[in-house]
Amino acid sequence: MDSESQARAGRKLIRVLAFTLVITVMSATMFNIVLPLIAADFGLTISQVSWVSSAFLLVYAIGTMLYGKLADSYKLKSLLTFGLVFFAFGSLIGLAAQSYWTVLLGRVLQGIGAAVVPATAGIIPARFFPPETRGRALGIAMTGLAIGSAIGPAVAALVVSAVHWRWLFCMPLFGLLALPFYRKYLNEEPAKEGSPIDWLGGGLLAGAVASLLLAITNAAWPYAAGCAALLIAFYARIRSAKSPFIRLELLRNRSYSVGIAIAFAATAVAYSLPFLSPQLLTHVNGLSPAWVGLTMVPAAVVTAVLGRSAGKLADARGNPFLFYASTGLLCFSLLLLSGFAGISPGFIAAFLIFGTVGHSFMYIALSNGISRTLPPEQVGIGMGLLSMLNFIAGAVSASLFGGVVDRGASSGWNPLNVYPSAFAYSNLYLILAGLLAVFIAVYFLQFGGIRRRGANSPKATSIS
Repeated sequence: MDSESQARAGRKLIRVLAFTLVITVMSATMFNIVLPLIAADFGLTISQVSWVSSAFLLVYAIGTMLYGKLADSYKLKSLLTFGLVFFAFGSLIGLAAQSYWTVLLGRVLQGIGAAVVPATAGIIPARFFPPETRGRALGIAMTGLAIGSAIGPAVAALVVSAVHWRWLFCMPLFGLLALPFYRKYLNEEPAKEGSPIDWLGGGLLAGAVASLLLAITNAAWPYAAGCAALLIAFYARIRSAKSPFIRLELLRNRSYSVGIAIAFAATAVAYSLPFLSPQLLTHVNGLSPAWVGLTMVPAAVVTAVLGRSAGKLADARGNPFLFYASTGLLCFSLLLLSGFAGISPGFIAAFLIFGTVGHSFMYIALSNGISRTLPPEQVGIGMGLLSMLNFIAGAVSASLFGGVVDRGASSGWNPLNVYPSAFAYSNLYLILAGLLAVFIAVYFLQFGGIRRRGANSPKATSIS
């Protein structure tokens, strides 16, 4: 399609994508607050019923990478049609479920379908927007992500207060409303005649990721050993296959490899906000789940309001400027939480605004920059890997943070903190702020300081 038609289609698509992200993010998080109800209905323990969320996220993470690879060879319109219909099909299975295993099956099928959305969220901005306006598009997409995160728990609480928790399975059906728009505005996307998909290589990588996530969530070494073996087999496969699942030149692209490594590490640090903060508010401040949710809402709302501004800032001032500004906000939030963990929840809610906005802006900067390092034929798999690594970063950090908090702390390292019951949280926030400073230094060494590139001079090997 010509550039003007592509621009018009992109503007329509990015808004439809934001709506779809709202639906999928809500569906991913809504079941977390009803796990006790599901456990009571089926006579299960919380650890057993936690697979309702874990299985969805496991399939979601792997599927994101697979859809990204498929998008390099097949029409994105076709993948979205399959994914959204399958998402709805899984919802119908869960809605009709009369046993726990059927509920679990519904969630797995939902994950298979829903995974197309985060993959699309990285691909549409890269394909339909030039580098000089791509940040704005990513900002709109992140707005949908933030809105979904903000209203998901509230909508779930409202639904279960009126009807049975099974009706939460109905939410993904609204995603079908977006399908006609995708079919219309992706209609001019040309078909791709790519190489055959290396399903063996993809299966080895998917198995490695699944083993890693299982090793993390179950603290089981056999799964970790299986992950290592599968990764070795995957590496051997991509070296020998005529058309490998991931081409070695992608991994040898220094800007891309360093970019996703920084994104992985920084995301792991940023995940402390949604993971540790509810525990802090529950175990130290003594809040109920409902009040914990309300305390987290202001940060998500502010992030949603400012999402487009971040994208415009990236386009106007460059990705490095937005990266340094966002990581500065995140680091400031971590230092505040370290110094005052245990203080009134109102202050915690204010501190979280800086960190959540910083995390969102940082993701926009990194996604925008990483997309510029990819040649067009590798955008799908490149952005799919980035999305998958974000899920893995969350799982790794959650396991590590949980272990640190469980062990507790007998003393506080931050002299500003005077709440002994919050020392473990305070110390951890302080360590994470230090680690984030290291990641900022690595970014500076690889990509340099703040500079504005000419609007028409993006380079395929530059993240700026």
